[in-house]
Amino acid sequence: MLRLYVVFLIGSLVFGCSDLGLSLWEDSESDQANMPSERWYSKQQVQDGSTIFEENCSDCHGPQAGGKAANWKQKLEDGSFPPPPLDGSAHAWHHSRSVLLGVINDGGFAYGGKMPAFKDVLKKEEKLAAIAYFQDFWDDETYHQWEVMSGAR
Repeated sequence: MLRLYVVFLIGSLVFGCSDLGLSLWEDSESDQANMPSERWYSKQQVQDGSTIFEENCSDCHGPQAGGKAANWKQKLEDGSFPPPPLDGSAHAWHHSRSVLLGVINDGGFAYGGKMPAFKDVLKKEEKLAAIAYFQDFWDDETYHQWEVMSGAR
């Protein structure tokens, strides 16, 4: 019985933390009703965020937040992780807005990366605009999952 529980627990963790879990949110009528109708940011924030991202983030996170590393999950020779894509294809959507702001403020060292802190470089409005910019690449399904996971906190 314990072995069955362990297998179930591991399977749940792997399934819940993988992109496979998202595939269950296919286009059914009930799922469409749960999709977001409006996002937290404005078109102006996305436009402003485009410039802010280009000037401060794209060197590491790639153009259009698509990443640069072939495998963002594989550690580099120095033991750190490469900057992940932020366009919804990686892990950013698992983090609330407050966590994303915290990483921008304090840098990525606590997460095994080398991202510098932007606490004294960007104003809060600029940080939010950068987040709006990369979240605008997220499809509705990914954005909805982010909302369900308390993303707007």
